[in-house]
Amino acid sequence: MLNAKSDADFRFIYEKIMSVIYKVSYNITKKREIAEDICHDCFIKMAEKEMIFPSIDDAKYWLIRVVRNASLNYVKRVARERKAYQKVFKENTNQTATSEETLLKDETVECVQKAFEKLPENLKSVLQLKEYSDLNYKEIGDILGITEGNVKIRVFRARKRLSKMIGEDDVYLP
Repeated sequence: MLNAKSDADFRFIYEKIMSVIYKVSYNITKKREIAEDICHDCFIKMAEKEMIFPSIDDAKYWLIRVVRNASLNYVKRVARERKAYQKVFKENTNQTATSEETLLKDETVECVQKAFEKLPENLKSVLQLKEYSDLNYKEIGDILGITEGNVKIRVFRARKRLSKMIGEDDVYLP
């Protein structure tokens, strides 16, 4: 039995498995520093959860799965962020925004922000975590101490309320 809480067992697991999981992470992320960080985070998670493994192979399989998922999540998050930045900063070379369009965009952003601030705290916090923290429904539920189903309901209700508060006529969409 290998206990991740034990210094000797932790060191043994680290020495035997680090190179394997690093390769897994590097092949997904293609970045040395990121792969190292993900691997170290997974070892920390293993120790924090005080994992106990029947064998070194069980530890290896668990760590590979965790590192693989963390690496894939990193790649997905980076891709989403890149898309969002491209969308925001994409310049239309054929047409420059008129001062009227700029004013309408600014007013829309202000309208959405004001509507968001009017949401009840339970809906606001769920929507913030969902839209800006790259967390899934289960993780949000764990953070807030509610069920995954309750998170889904609150996100739906928050979006619906925002939509009603803003109204389609008050929003500028280029």
